Order: sequence, then structure tokens, then C-alpha cells
Amino acid sequence: MPYLTEDRSSDVDAAASRKRALMLIDDLNWRYATKKMDAGKPVSEDKVQAILDALRLAPTSSGLQPFEVFVVTNKDTRAKLSEAAYGQQQLVDGSHVLVFAAWDDYTAERIDMVRDETGEARGGVSDNIKEYYKNLKGNYVGRDAEVNFQHAARQAYIALGVAMVAAAEQKVDATPMEGFEPAKFDEILGLRAKGLKSVCILPLGYRAAEGDWLNGQAKVRRDPKVLFTHVA
Repeated sequence: MPYLTEDRSSDVDAAASRKRALMLIDDLNWRYATKKMDAGKPVSEDKVQAILDALRLAPTSSGLQPFEVFVVTNKDTRAKLSEAAYGQQQLVDGSHVLVFAAWDDYTAERIDMVRDETGEARGGVSDNIKEYYKNLKGNYVGRDAEVNFQHAARQAYIALGVAMVAAAEQKVDATPMEGFEPAKFDEILGLRAKGLKSVCILPLGYRAAEGDWLNGQAKVRRDPKVLFTHVA
């Protein structure tokens, strides 16, 4: 009779899961809103691509992804954007600036575009897919444009959060910003003609060794007992 061996695969999976969770927590403890970046250390394109790949996979309402992300590396353009962001130097000293620009409205054409992309990825536009996106158009198209824009902007913020986590995993510093003049950003990047409005930005770079008052400071977050309410 062969010896019975205990199946430890579940234990191995659980240990691996705990290890990944701890690594993620370490990454998030490492990151902070970098105030001064090292202008001499550009972020490699493979790391930027990893961040963009993660950002692209961010969940959004009905999978519409109602925004576009502009990856700005041109120094002159970043200088102009910095001026429109009250002179914040991370846009200049970092090597990349991600500008999240939301749809200014939901239109039938935009929703049909996502419907067709869905059909292409899933082997055709089935009746179920047609009905689903028909209902979406009934809910969104014709609604107040500002309401639709604000909804689209919230989807962009979900992607912003995913991008920050991905940047931390890549050990790339990223500073989320709302402190800029959207109208000026829209003008600099030609967003109005595309039916887009800038909503948030994310400079990427590496923290400077000196000159950043926040570097090395303890991370401050609310007490879990206050922040979390468990409803059993």
C-alpha cells in the first residue's frame, strides 16, 4: 500500500498569497507624494510601459474607459504644463507626465465604439452585447453633459489609483495632482478638439536625494479603528 502524502498545495498557495500581500504593503509604505524629483534620473520606458499596462486594466463603469491618458515627455511641453500647474517642479524634473483626460460627454458614437471593440474581442457583436450597449445609450446619451463628464472623470480617478500602485511596485515615484488649471492644460494639449477635459495628472520620476521635505517622513494614515467599520 503506498504511503499517503498530505496535500500541502493549499498551504503553499496561502503562503505565496501572504508574501505577495506583504510585498504590496511594503511598496505602498515606500511610496509618497514626492515633492522634488531628480532631474538627472529619467524613468526607463519599460517601467513606464508596465505602469501603462496596469492602468489600462483598471476597472471602469460598464468597461467604457471614458478617458484618455496623455504621456508627455517633451521638455518644452512639460515646462508649459508646469506653468499651468502653479510652477510645480515635478512636471519638469520628472521624466514623464501622465495627464488623465475624461470624455466631455457620453455619446452614441463613443458607446458604439466600445460595443464594437467588445464584439471584436469576443468573437462578434452578439444580440446580448447589442442589447447591453443599447441600454447604456438609453441611460447616458442625452443626459446633462456635465453629469456625464463628472461620471467619466470618476472613472479616470480609478485608473489613477491603479497607476500609482503600479508605479510603487516598479519603485517609480509618482505624485498625483489636482493643483493645475485644467483649461490651460486642455489648450496646451489640444484636448477640446478631441472632446476631452483634463481631470488629474501624475508626474513620474525618482525622488531627489536632497531638497524634499517629505522624503523620509513617517507615513501618516488614520487609525484603522476609526477608518474601518466592520458590519457583520
